Amino acid sequence: MKHSAWATAALAVSASVVIAACGSSTSSAPSASGTTSSPAAGGSAAAAGKTLGCMVTDTGGIDDRSFNASAWAGMQAAQQASSNISVKYLQSTTQADYVPNINTFIGQKCGIIVTVGFLMGDATQAAAKAHPTQKFAIVDFSYTPPLPNVNALLFDTAQDGFQGGYLAAGMTKTGKVATFGGQKLPTVTIYMDGFYDGVQYYNQKHGKNVQVLGWNEKTQNGSFTGDFTNQTKGQTLTQTFISEGADIIFPVAGNVGLGAAKAVQQADAAAGSQKVNMMWVDVDGCVSAPQYCKYFITSVQKGIVAAVSTAVTSTANGSFKGGNYIGTLANGGVALAPFHDFDSKVPAALKNELAQVKAGIVDGSITIATKSPV
Repeated sequence: MKHSAWATAALAVSASVVIAACGSSTSSAPSASGTTSSPAAGGSAAAAGKTLGCMVTDTGGIDDRSFNASAWAGMQAAQQASSNISVKYLQSTTQADYVPNINTFIGQKCGIIVTVGFLMGDATQAAAKAHPTQKFAIVDFSYTPPLPNVNALLFDTAQDGFQGGYLAAGMTKTGKVATFGGQKLPTVTIYMDGFYDGVQYYNQKHGKNVQVLGWNEKTQNGSFTGDFTNQTKGQTLTQTFISEGADIIFPVAGNVGLGAAKAVQQADAAAGSQKVNMMWVDVDGCVSAPQYCKYFITSVQKGIVAAVSTAVTSTANGSFKGGNYIGTLANGGVALAPFHDFDSKVPAALKNELAQVKAGIVDGSITIATKSPV
């Protein structure tokens, strides 16, 4: 299917970075294949003695180059890890599709139903409570108290977002950086909080005054495009930030970020030399959007591939456990991606400081105000 090529690359990079995040039993990153069931495949794999893993996307779609695509890559990783697993997905076009898509998969007797995105929290909870023997996993949402039949997968992206902000502050030439979100959701603003605070920490350590456009962690006010699909909005907003002097942009907006990348590319062409760059979110942008890799200083990642794969494989091998998982820098569930084309451009001293910042976050000597929204 259309997405399989991206998924293969995502598995090779994202899974290898964070495959240990959830204690996965796979020793290396598997590759996706074209044998994955399509949404139209129909029927349950139970009759063939297999565990059927079923995924419901959020409205960003299977090819969002972000959390939906990463979750699907995790589903495919589980299928590749075991011949007893087959996977399929249903795509949600609007939020009204959540409940019927989940119910369709309940009717197909899926071994586990994986739902993707904060906005699916209520629909997943209602289905889990109505069907207590059905196993679920959800990406970017958790429950208080935890639900015994839901493996809730959350990621403390304020931690690597903090590193991203520190890096941006160290790399800016104009003294202005920017971030924006798709929708104002906790799983979006946690990235932006971390980014903002990382810039402030750099300013404190270096006596600088790097400004953050698009978000204020203290007031919780900032810029959002309103969805995760409209690339034109991302392009327009990024052009505004660039006109205001920002030379590093951090979109937290799924496919909308491609519009930001287009604006950065256009600014580069207009300047005649590379003066504006950016960071990608959720996955390694040089894998998911390689055409813009030259502009990605790094990507602020979360280990969705490994977490989803583990949820599905644990269902197949009988070790499924409900409750809340939180990916952190300490357990490898969040991380900065490699610098790729910027490896020689990021000063060695700044790389050393980033390592110190990571160690400080892990050992608690650096306190991050924003916590994973459990």
